[in-house]
Amino acid sequence: MKKPLIVTIVILIILLIVPAISFFKWSFQPKRPLEVMILDKTVPTLERDKHRSLSWILTHDKYVKLNKRKYSYTKDYFGFFPLKPLRNKEWDTDPIRLGEILNMADSFDVAYFADTYGVYFNDWYVGVNTSNRSRLIYGGLSNSDFLFMKEMYDRNKLVIAEYNILAYPTDPLYRLRTEELLDIHWTEWTGCYFETLDTLADPSFPKWIVSQYRTQYRKDWNFTKSGIILFKSNNQIVVLENETHLEFETPFIYTTNHGEENFDLPYKVPYPYWFEIVETENNDVVANFKIQTNEVGDSILQNYFLPETFPAVLQSPGQSPYFYFAGDFADNPVFIKTAYFKGIEKLKWLFIREKPGSRTGFYWDYYRPLMTQILDQYYSAKNPE
Repeated sequence: MKKPLIVTIVILIILLIVPAISFFKWSFQPKRPLEVMILDKTVPTLERDKHRSLSWILTHDKYVKLNKRKYSYTKDYFGFFPLKPLRNKEWDTDPIRLGEILNMADSFDVAYFADTYGVYFNDWYVGVNTSNRSRLIYGGLSNSDFLFMKEMYDRNKLVIAEYNILAYPTDPLYRLRTEELLDIHWTEWTGCYFETLDTLADPSFPKWIVSQYRTQYRKDWNFTKSGIILFKSNNQIVVLENETHLEFETPFIYTTNHGEENFDLPYKVPYPYWFEIVETENNDVVANFKIQTNEVGDSILQNYFLPETFPAVLQSPGQSPYFYFAGDFADNPVFIKTAYFKGIEKLKWLFIREKPGSRTGFYWDYYRPLMTQILDQYYSAKNPE
């Protein structure tokens, strides 16, 4: 038998055997019963992008419902449900109902508030210009959502919430109550990294940003590089262009001493997506965002009284275990089928795009290990050997 043929056969055997062994190792891991409530109101497609990566972690780490069935990212959540076929544009909702809060708090161990931004007319109907703002179809943190969060908090059950449950379209009253409960204050500033600010290179770039910039500054939009855009709820806009205002184009997440002591996380990672600027008084800060501006960028931040460093991950200091992520952490592009292979994280280099705007790097290097450790620590405390 010729050597090239032998090499090919060996490679094929490895490609077949290694995944098989990985799958069997995953299959024979013990199941870990943990009832997790996921709230996601931002589901304009069948992909469930805003919580799919969380479901990946639950499946990969062998967390199951009390009936021993694995979590389904298409079914096991509360919020907005697109119905097949998507072209019919029919939907259903499964909200947290006021009369069911106490029973839900009895049943669930964990509450994860993934996204309440909602679904909008332009997101839902095909052929409509998605670059402009449009009217809300469904979304916002409701009174029932908040009361369920508080009930879980009062029972010392794990609560995890993230961007953007405090912003529009959440009613200011429920926002204030949530801030008081979790000891956070949203400054009304939100930000996002864009791979290009060039509207010709990216026709889908939000037109309302350009329009608001022209209205606010009475200037033409002449940005062509990547950058960070900051928005305030009163429609103020700040543009930080790479090289012009920034030393590095994306924000970074830096793990604090507290984070290093309690979680095995990298010291810093780039973060290329949506985030918000929040403040806290007594929470432990696990990690901070940092926008790396140059002297010109520094002066812009100072002019708007904006910090260059602000909390990214907050943890409760008391008995009620909660975390707040000040970024769109759970929105990551993962392939759900890879969750069934033990040790797949060792091959993360196959999935990570080596670009500043890649969210896969953030997922594998930060969000997945952070969530794995949070759930492991909580599960171990709940089920001491």
